[in-house]
Amino acid sequence: LARTSAAAGKTRLANLYRVDVEGGPGGPGHWTVHFADLPGYGYARGGRQSVEELRGIAEGYFSGDHPIAGLLHLVDSRHPGLAADLDAARWLQSLPVARTVVATKIDKLSRGDRVKNLRELERQLGMAPLPISATSGEGLDDLWTLIARLSR
Repeated sequence: LARTSAAAGKTRLANLYRVDVEGGPGGPGHWTVHFADLPGYGYARGGRQSVEELRGIAEGYFSGDHPIAGLLHLVDSRHPGLAADLDAARWLQSLPVARTVVATKIDKLSRGDRVKNLRELERQLGMAPLPISATSGEGLDDLWTLIARLSR
């Protein structure tokens, strides 16, 4: 369990998870994946000092000696072009780790805005984002397939 806030920018910790998955009959079998949910890279309540503190947490995580199979860069599909997302993308591209952009909250966009925003995110972030919705479940199967592939 992780403590969350209704307000953006309040996460102050790296939350670490271990997920054991049982693939079931005919499935991929038993496998385990570890997740590190790091604080947002570019936005933090508390001003510049908080941003630098949280950036240090993220950079420290990626400079460790533990193997990292891949990273998921979550962006809000409703707001392409946020400076924090662009800054994070530049930094994440410099890491020697496979990166996937995940566009969240896709269910909150009209069909026209969805196409427009996904194209803009692809242009800005250098790869087609994986659109998902935690509310409707859209894209979650694709996300779990990606996670399974990376974890192996």
